[in-house]
Amino acid sequence: MKPEQGVRLSLTPEEALVLFEWLVREDGAGGLTFAHSAEERVLWGLEAQLEKSLVDVLAPDYAGCLAEARQRVLSPGPL
Repeated sequence: MKPEQGVRLSLTPEEALVLFEWLVREDGAGGLTFAHSAEERVLWGLEAQLEKSLVDVLAPDYAGCLAEARQRVLSPGPL
């Protein structure tokens, strides 16, 4: 793969919010173990990209937005 091509991932807004919350929580808890420091750096980069693209992170009712996103992720059918 050429570096300028990159890799695209597709997440629904709900999936992105749930993933962001998990990354923030695990990063803060220090509970993740890494085989190489590059793995940690990749997760930090992913967390930063999600934070920039998610408007719900700044919502006054972030906990409510997160709860709704989690429920939608678990609901059957397309998001």
